[in-house]
Formats: sequence, structure tokens, C-alpha cells
Amino acid sequence: MRILMIEDNESVCEMMSMFFEKEEFEAAFHHDGAEGFEAYKASPAEWDIVVLDLNLPSMDGMTICRKMREISKETPIIMLTAQDSESDQVIGLEMGADDYVTKPFSPLTLLARMKALHRRAQIVPTEVEVDADAAFNVEAGTVKINTVTREAYYQNQAIENLTPKEFDLLVMFAKNPKRVFSRDQLLKSIWEDPFYGDERTVDAHIKKLRQKIEVVGPQLIQTVWGVGYKFEDPGES
Repeated sequence: MRILMIEDNESVCEMMSMFFEKEEFEAAFHHDGAEGFEAYKASPAEWDIVVLDLNLPSMDGMTICRKMREISKETPIIMLTAQDSESDQVIGLEMGADDYVTKPFSPLTLLARMKALHRRAQIVPTEVEVDADAAFNVEAGTVKINTVTREAYYQNQAIENLTPKEFDLLVMFAKNPKRVFSRDQLLKSIWEDPFYGDERTVDAHIKKLRQKIEVVGPQLIQTVWGVGYKFEDPGES
């Protein structure tokens, strides 16, 4: 992997440099936000993954993430947050981050999350001849999903700007309407098994998925208190 790490704590960078070297990853480190963004902007396709701190001098991580997404929606981004708060995590996902790791973190945990994100980024749909209008291979009530083109519709209105995990969550729910999934089940299916991190990442992703669904219709992902989440389409006749 070719890694761009934008982190102002030099000790953290030195530590991760040793781990990256052991994995035979190539990494570039920037301690200033604006400088890190310019390095990305100069050659977006060069980077396999970006590790981005939230609090940075010159330009904060949220702004950098948003600007990176204006350039490319493909580069995987992991955000490092110093605060263990849902609000920071949700805002990071809103700006376009694919995942987050809360400080202080284990280098092995960060590496595991990076590898998992990189593997998913390498998975591309098999090139097949499809009629996009007729290729909805997942249908649940008024929801239709094309898993080849990775498009989802509610009553023929596109559910737009879904991140890879949000899309995968919606597919899993739509394939199993009314089935209740626990956070642990969703982590094992959509993320990695074993999962290294906070299970509340599920809540953050579902919150964003719900917001995008609500742009075009009623809420489809219901909370089952004390258990988890389920898909139920109130628009289904």
C-alpha cells in the first residue's frame, strides 16, 4: 500500500512508520493539514489510503476530508479522532470518511482497519452485460437495488451518495426484511471478522444511511431497542 498519513503528532508518525515499514508499505507523513492536503491534491491516484487526524494546524481534518471528496470519492479515508464521541465520528462520516479510529489506538488495530478498508476498495464488480433498468437483483417492498452498478432506489427515486458501507448495510437489510440484526452481526458481515474497534461505528453509519434515505422517503431502518436494527418499509402495500 501507498499511504498518506496527515498527523501532527510526530511521535505517532514515527511509531506508525516502523509498523508500515515492517508491512513493506510506502508512507508519506505530513504534520500540517494544508501541506498534507496539497500532497494529496497534487496526485490523488497515487494514494491507496489516507490516514487523517481530526485536529491539525492550518487546516482541520474535517475540511481536508471534504476537500478530498470533492477531488475523488474513491480514495479510502480513515479518520483519527481524539475524542471518543459519536458527534465527531458522525461528522467525519458526513464529510466522506470511510472509517474512524479513536485515539489512543493500538497500531495493530489501525493496521487491521487499513488492510480491511484497502481489501474492500480492491473489490470491483465483474464486468458483465447488464440492462441497468432491469438489473435490480434485490427488491424489498418499494426499494430496488442494483448490486452491480451499486444503485439503490425508493419508489424510483435514487438514494444518493451512499458510501460503500452504507450501501452494503442497505443491501443486507433489504435482503432480510423484518429480520433483526445485532451490532455484532452487522460488524461481522459488513466489516471484518474479527472486528478491531468500537461497535458504535455501526450506529454512526446507520445514522448517516437513515439521513440519506429520508431525503427520498420514510425511514426504512428501524431500531429494535436493546437488540439492534431491522428493515421495514412503511410504503409497502
